Amino acid sequence: MSLLTSLARLRALDEGIAQPVATVRHCHLSARPMVFIPLKLSGEAAAPLAAMLGTDRADPALLVVTQPRNRDLRFAWAAQVAEVLLPYIEGFMNDTETVERKNTDPYERAIDAPQLIVPNQGGVAFTRLLGRSTRFRRTDGPYPVPESVPLLGRWLTYLGERAAYPGSSLMLAATEELGRHWASGQSSLEDANLAALLAWITTGPTDEAEDPLIWPPAGPATDPGFDAEVLAPAMESGSAERVTEALRTQLEPTWRLMWQAIDLLAALPEGASVAQRWEQDRGSFSGMAVHIAEGAPPQARRDGAVAAAARLARMERAQAAYDVQRAYDDPLVMAEYRLTGEAFAGEVIETVPDNTEGEGRSRKLRPLVVIKTDDPVRLPPGTTLGTPQRRSQGAELVEAAEGLVTLKITKGMGRGRTAAPGAVPEVGERVCYTSLTDDFQGSPALPEPEATPWTHGGPPQEYVPDDEDAQEEWS
Repeated sequence: MSLLTSLARLRALDEGIAQPVATVRHCHLSARPMVFIPLKLSGEAAAPLAAMLGTDRADPALLVVTQPRNRDLRFAWAAQVAEVLLPYIEGFMNDTETVERKNTDPYERAIDAPQLIVPNQGGVAFTRLLGRSTRFRRTDGPYPVPESVPLLGRWLTYLGERAAYPGSSLMLAATEELGRHWASGQSSLEDANLAALLAWITTGPTDEAEDPLIWPPAGPATDPGFDAEVLAPAMESGSAERVTEALRTQLEPTWRLMWQAIDLLAALPEGASVAQRWEQDRGSFSGMAVHIAEGAPPQARRDGAVAAAARLARMERAQAAYDVQRAYDDPLVMAEYRLTGEAFAGEVIETVPDNTEGEGRSRKLRPLVVIKTDDPVRLPPGTTLGTPQRRSQGAELVEAAEGLVTLKITKGMGRGRTAAPGAVPEVGERVCYTSLTDDFQGSPALPEPEATPWTHGGPPQEYVPDDEDAQEEWS
């Protein structure tokens, strides 16, 4: 937890209301998100009990497994979920745009993409587990399932994996996004309770928000008291209607909370970098759609060593870029780096816009800027700097001493012998510079899968799905 977030939590505790830790929204919000609230049987790894889902807050679909330990009923339930989710997902595949790329062929990218929103990280984990338990199912032979079930599993697996990708908005956890924008006066563990977190943000903490009878847990596991006193008797009665109504009482309150969370996030202005990350999401979604359409096999249960290393490298680069973009988009996030000395803000007190370096043809325009700041600057001379005010600009730290920082601008000034209008900050302008830069980072040099060393398992065998893939303890 950062220093500013800790201070915000202390202030929230003192004032009895959550404190904002962001000035803009750092995630994309679809105009038509799919809210998905899964519920599973307590004590079972992936025994689905019910789900409430839909894109219309006034008309959710409630799907129930009246006996979760019955295999046939579980997969019939999965087919019902597929009837709702797959048309939603596939509806985004029709409208595309052609994207031109350097040194490679253009490709078709969906103009928009689906967005799944679950209550918390537990919902993400259960979605991923549900995808794994369904994507390998056979549509023929013993225990066949409808064709939609393995397809649903592939999409749930994809969305669950994408949820772990820094900056992606294809699948969001409501508590995670709320916690990224507000700091409550409770612990991070307690923030996983959607009702309690929303109470801190809207009205302040109340006993009602933590009462499971008023606001049942947002899943994926049910409340033990509900299991013993309500659910078990309903199942023993053999009445499907009684089980359905019992589960409705557990899901409807969370359904209302989910849309309240969406409204809170939607009220924040979108950060400048969100659209760029959503483009990446749309490209990833389009690639997955093509992958399935071409008849490729479902995702393997485990990556090979090289594939796992490549995935980790992509996620590390995405995390670094996401951190930089959030800071550039949001002065409250940038304030964290100002405290650590990785960024500074201040007023321009002097400029030398025509300063040059070198002689003759090697002469280069290098305007100088002197900034007065009260921030601690813990950056050595020569550090490369960027600025949120001029994102295409690059600078280099020349000197920092006694509250005065001198830097020279190295790029982003235009091609002329003089700097383009507005490229050099003016005297009296307030600016911010930081060592955080979103420069392109190339992929690490990894061997081909066939050259995987024996220390990492050797070359992986070609993945061919078989019946053993579907053998899970919850099968």
